[in-house]
Amino acid sequence: MVARMVTGGEGKTVEELHEHLTRVIAGVRPVDPLCVARARDRLDRLTKPCGSLGRLEEIAARICGIQATTRPSATKRLVIVCAADHGVAVEGVSAYPSAVTPQMVANFVRGGAAINALARSVGADVWIVDIGVAGSIPASGDAAQLVARRIREGTRNMLREPAMSESEMLQAMAVGVEQATRAADQGVELLGIGDMGIGNTTAASAITAAVMRLPPQQVTGRGTGVDEATLIRKVDVIERTLATHRPRSDRPLEILQTVGGLEIAALCGVCLGGAARRLVVMTDGLITTAAALLAVELCPAVSEYVFAAHLSPEPGHAVQLERLGARPLLHLDMRLGEGTGAALAMTVVGAACAAFNEMATFESAGVCEGPC
Repeated sequence: MVARMVTGGEGKTVEELHEHLTRVIAGVRPVDPLCVARARDRLDRLTKPCGSLGRLEEIAARICGIQATTRPSATKRLVIVCAADHGVAVEGVSAYPSAVTPQMVANFVRGGAAINALARSVGADVWIVDIGVAGSIPASGDAAQLVARRIREGTRNMLREPAMSESEMLQAMAVGVEQATRAADQGVELLGIGDMGIGNTTAASAITAAVMRLPPQQVTGRGTGVDEATLIRKVDVIERTLATHRPRSDRPLEILQTVGGLEIAALCGVCLGGAARRLVVMTDGLITTAAALLAVELCPAVSEYVFAAHLSPEPGHAVQLERLGARPLLHLDMRLGEGTGAALAMTVVGAACAAFNEMATFESAGVCEGPC
């Protein structure tokens, strides 16, 4: 199933795209503090010792604030996977060639990837957004919806020139906003984000180093499982790229344009658009969290809507989460991407909502209430 979308940033000037982004950011409101307070009060009256459900209580209260309700729901679930190639892959920074990107997108559509299996296990739909895949996608199947929104066939080689033009970056962000809006319009309550793109851990590590003002060696890992020589080359490429472009840490769009990726730009837009529509947004690993990090740099209120699904072994991921003030829900040593961690963590969020909604209070159960 291929969906061709014709809205978003297509045909708009850079000025119009900036205006659109500004409106989206202005539409992100803080979570509802009254609903959070009411949720905490109910949690303290449920038939259990106060706080005994641990982080499930924190999750339920946060979702009440996000959804502005005291009946939180995480039933309608979706994982949006944004896919694109990276010009920097020609520098030999990955264990796989760029041809793998369209091949894996086709695998997603057929239903044979890890994200398909894990999404099925938690009752989540999957959308694959082709925002910048290089080459044709031999797509056949309906296990996931393929959304054709390609801006260009991969980014430029960021070592030699900025990864994207300003217009390309803003168009990709607009596509992300568009997909989050479409999800909200279809009743999605829990939105996971995932990525696919050979070379994208290089871009995500560069973003992390630039935002955090940290040496690339501290935030760069093995990605697809590269050997020691390739890891050394990968760090060197990032160091030289940042030395060439010198993106300022207080200018997230400059960082994204020069060393980012089309799928990272789109995922940043998903985070912004999801927060504007009061959706719970679940990040995955290094790449999606780089996108969320940029979204929070652009709009700090987004941090209230973002949940960290898990902790990846990639060294930059822990640094990203610390910056976001986000505690991962799972620790499973996963580093696949594709939104797999986000899909798995949906079970935890669903359990938090179920306990909140379905447990009796001391009063309704006729149980003597203990001290809180």
